[in-house]
Amino acid sequence: MSRKECIAMLLAGGQGSRLGALTAKIAKPAVSFGGKYRIIDFTLSNCANSGIDTVGVLTQYRPYQLHEYVGSGRAWDLNETGAGVSILPPYATQEGGAWYAGTADAVTQNLDYIKSHDPEYVMILSGDALYRMDYRKMLETHKSNNADLTIAVMPVPWEDASRFGILTADEDGKVLKFTEKPEKPDSNLASMGIYIFTADFLISTLEADAVDQRSSHDFGNDIIPKALADGKRLFVHEYHGFWKDVGTIASYHETSMDLLGDDPLFDLFDTDNPIMSNDSSRPPHYIGPDGRVDDCLIANGCKILGSVSHSIISTDAVVDERAIVEDSVLLPGAVVKKGAHICRAILGENAVVEEGVKLGSVDTTKDTAVVGNDVVIGKGE
Repeated sequence: MSRKECIAMLLAGGQGSRLGALTAKIAKPAVSFGGKYRIIDFTLSNCANSGIDTVGVLTQYRPYQLHEYVGSGRAWDLNETGAGVSILPPYATQEGGAWYAGTADAVTQNLDYIKSHDPEYVMILSGDALYRMDYRKMLETHKSNNADLTIAVMPVPWEDASRFGILTADEDGKVLKFTEKPEKPDSNLASMGIYIFTADFLISTLEADAVDQRSSHDFGNDIIPKALADGKRLFVHEYHGFWKDVGTIASYHETSMDLLGDDPLFDLFDTDNPIMSNDSSRPPHYIGPDGRVDDCLIANGCKILGSVSHSIISTDAVVDERAIVEDSVLLPGAVVKKGAHICRAILGENAVVEEGVKLGSVDTTKDTAVVGNDVVIGKGE
C-alpha cells in the first residue's frame, strides 16, 4: 500500500445529550439535518472535496444507524481500494475493552489503523458541526510551518470568547498559550476542534498519554496543553467562514433556519464544493392543490397538503390538509395531521402530531418545542 500524505480520523461517537430527544435513539452525527442530509455529511463532504480519501469514522454511542448510513462511503466518493471510509467502533483486546475514555483515547485505540496507512499527517475531525472548509489549505499551513500540530481557529466576538478554548498566537501564528474558557481572554481565536498532527508526533504523544494515569485522555484538556508545555511547534490556521456547532437544540434550530432565504448564510447549492449525502433515492415531493409553501427546503418524498412557511421539511415528511407549519424542522417521516398548527418546533424522525394539536410558540423567549423520534403528540399532551 502506498504511503498516504494525510488521512482523517473523524470522531463520531458522541451521545449528543444536549440534543435531547433527537439523540435518544441515534448518535449525534447521524441526526437528520437540512432536509436530506445528516450532520456527518458536512465533514465527510469536506474530506472528499479536499482530496482526503482515507477516513476512519470512530463510532460509539448507538452506532447502528450511523454504520448503516455511512456504508462503504460511496456517496462521498470515499470507497476506493486501499482507501475510503472505515467504521472504527470500540473493540476488546487481550487487555480488555472499554468505551473511549476521551477524544484522544478514541484515536489511541485505533493507532493500528493509522499505522497501517503510514501517513505523513493525521487530521482529527468531529462530526457535529456545519461548515465548508478546504482542508488542503490547513495542511499547507501545517507544512509551511514545519509544525508538530496545527489547530484550526476562528475569530469570535470578544464578548463570547470566554465560552471557548482560546489560543493566543504570535504574528507568525505560533501558539503561545491555550486557555479553556478563560474569564479574561487575551485573544479571540477560538479552537474549532480541528487538528492536523504530524503522524510520528501524534503516535508518540498518544502512546505516552495512554499510560499517564493523571490524564483524562482528551485533546483539549491534555494533549494540547502538554505539547505546548513541552515546547513543541504548535501553530494556528485561521478560518474565516460559516461554522456552527449544532450540538444543542437552540443551535440546531437556529442553524437550520440559517439555510433559508434568498442569500442563506450556508449555501447548500454550492456546486463547486457540494455537500454529498447517502440519502436513498425517493420520489419527488408533492405539493397538493391547496398546499402552500413559502421560504422552505422541501426534500424528496414529502407531501405538502397544508401550509408551510420558513421551515425545513425532510425526506418523506407529511403536512396534511389545513395543517400549518411555521419556523420549524420536520425530520424524515414526520407527520403533521389535519388542522394541526406547529410553530418553532423540531419533530423527530417518524414523529406524529395528531389532528388539531397546537405545538410551539411564536414567542422567541420560549424554548424551541422538540418531539422525539417515533413520538405521537395527541390533543391531550
